Amino acid sequence: MSLLRKPLSLNKVSTGGSAWLASDIHLGPDNPRTAQAFFGFLDQAGAHAGALLLLGDIFDVWIGDDWVNEPPEWLAQALDRLHKTGKRIPLYIGHGNRDFLMGQRLADRIGAQLLDEQCILNVNNQSVFVAHGDEFCTTDRAYQRFRKLVRHPWTQKLYLSLPLQQRLAIAQRARHKSMQSQSRPNAVWHDVSLASLNCALTNAQTRSIIHGHTHKPGHYLDKFEDQTIDRWVLPDWEADHLGAGEPMRGGWIVVNDEGIKLFGIDDNVNNRSF
Repeated sequence: MSLLRKPLSLNKVSTGGSAWLASDIHLGPDNPRTAQAFFGFLDQAGAHAGALLLLGDIFDVWIGDDWVNEPPEWLAQALDRLHKTGKRIPLYIGHGNRDFLMGQRLADRIGAQLLDEQCILNVNNQSVFVAHGDEFCTTDRAYQRFRKLVRHPWTQKLYLSLPLQQRLAIAQRARHKSMQSQSRPNAVWHDVSLASLNCALTNAQTRSIIHGHTHKPGHYLDKFEDQTIDRWVLPDWEADHLGAGEPMRGGWIVVNDEGIKLFGIDDNVNNRSF
């Protein structure tokens, strides 16, 4: 059976200037150094970018938009810094596998626009498919079943009906269980499926994609059958839970007139033209 469908009518984000993209920051109470590094990045983006797109897992967990009513200190600080950025440049937020419950109330709080799960980024004459990326890890069938369950409207309605603290406890248990599973010696790490990517890009009528989720940053020219997939993967951010001698992680991608480029967290952008 063919994977191809009729061309999709995807949400489009257009910017005449440079677009900056980041994902997998995992903001939370246990990641203060990571947060400070990310806030420095937001300052750079506000000064240099034409628009900023955050492609999911901005937060380590998101338990519902009513969290913004009385946020803990770490979250209040993050919301304020995001709002400051949203006042300077167009800010877009997309759902990840950990913060898929982000909604319009959060977007309004920080002055952002919600992205569809998948969309097309237009920067001048370039069109790039952008997504968080977890939907393309189709060989991880257990995760895809879980993903389908937790994103069902009735599951979300039931979860959001619970008190905030109970929701937070459930999310923390799920996160702890996931980390234990991934740390097992025989754990299988699933990357994106090239067949799924090729299907999506063919239907979107582009061959370029930017995504996060896999924590395998880089530029890949993947071959699938007779097609080439021009794939850019965003890094995850980590400054708090590193091994001995392990460097801080983080970075972003810039799309502008010159093409697409991946930057690391230590790159000096002050003298660059975006």
